[in-house]
Amino acid sequence: MKILHQDPRTGKIKLRVDNLDDLWHIKNILNPKDIVSAVTFRREETQSDKLRSDRGEKKRMRLDIEVEKVEFHEFTDRLRILGVIVEGPQDLGSYHTLNITDGHQLTMIKEEWKDHELNRLKEAVEHSQKPVITFVGLEQGEATIAIMRQYGVKEMAHISPNLGGKMYDSEKLGKNEFFKMIIKKLEHIMEPESPLVIFGPGFFKEDFYEWAKDKHPELMKYAEVIPAGEGGMTGLHEVLKKGKERGSLDGQRMSYESEKVEGLLKEIKKDGAYAYGNESVERAVELGAVDELMILDTKVRDKDGEKLMKKTEQLGGDVVVISSTHEGGEKLEALGGYGALLRYKIE
Repeated sequence: MKILHQDPRTGKIKLRVDNLDDLWHIKNILNPKDIVSAVTFRREETQSDKLRSDRGEKKRMRLDIEVEKVEFHEFTDRLRILGVIVEGPQDLGSYHTLNITDGHQLTMIKEEWKDHELNRLKEAVEHSQKPVITFVGLEQGEATIAIMRQYGVKEMAHISPNLGGKMYDSEKLGKNEFFKMIIKKLEHIMEPESPLVIFGPGFFKEDFYEWAKDKHPELMKYAEVIPAGEGGMTGLHEVLKKGKERGSLDGQRMSYESEKVEGLLKEIKKDGAYAYGNESVERAVELGAVDELMILDTKVRDKDGEKLMKKTEQLGGDVVVISSTHEGGEKLEALGGYGALLRYKIE
C-alpha cells in the first residue's frame, strides 16, 4: 500500500492498493457512512426511439459512494464495496459496487479518523513490501504447503504420494521424486527472495532441506528448518506460536494478533488484570482501567464495539483489532469477541 495524498482538514486519504493484504486492511478500516471515491465501470442508460430504456455499454467513470457494506473476497483477490452513489456523472442515489483489486487507487473520506485506523494504515504501508512467508510441513510421505499473509494462513497444496507404490523402484528414488513434486509446487507459489519455513517431526524435513539446498539453492536461500510435532496445518499453528520467540515472524500481523490473544489468556490463567466479554470489558472501559482493548473484526462495526473503541482511545488506551480468520481470532471469539489487558485488577 502507498498513501498518495492525505488531507487532515477534509478527512481524505488517497492510496494505491499493492497486494491482497492491503484489501484486507481496507476492509477493516472502512465503516458504514464513509465515502469511497474510485474509478469504476457502470452501464450507461440510453433512450431508444420507443422511449424505453436500453442497456448501454459500460463506461469508465469516477463515482463517490457512501459505504453500506464491505466484503473481502480472498479467493478472487478483490474487495467489494457496496453503497449509494453520492457523486458522479449519473445515477445519483442508485446503488453501485466498487470492485477493488491490486493496482487500484481509491480515496477514503471519514468524518473522523480513529487512532487505530490511522495506525492500521501506517502498518499496511510499512509491511507492503515485505515478502510473503511460505511454509512446508513434512511428514513421511506427506507435505503441506501454505503461505502466511497479514490476515492469516492459506493452505496452497497438499501432496501425499504413495512412496512404496509401483511407480518407484526404491524408497530412495521415491523420496527424491517426492521432493521434486514439492519443489515444482514451490516454484509456482514462492515469491522471489521469499522466506521459507520447513517444519515437521523427525529427520524427514532435514533430508528435504539438504537435498533441496543442493539441487535448488535459489529456493533455499532464506530457508529455516524448525521441529514440530506434526507436519500439517496443526503443526503449522504450533510453529506460529513459537515464531515470536524465535523472532522469525516479527512484524507479521497474524503473529502479532495471536501473541496479543495468548497474552490475554495467560493473564486469565493467572487471574491477573484482565476483562473479557462485552459487559466485563465495557465496565473496565468505563472505569478507565483498559490499557489494551482487543476486539474481533466482526464486532468493529457494531454500535457497542464502536463505543468501546472510541472510549478506550479517549482514555489513553490502545485498540487492537483481531482478525477472525486465524486461530487467535477463534480464541477471542470464544471469549465473546472482546478482551482487555488492564492497568490494574478490578473486581
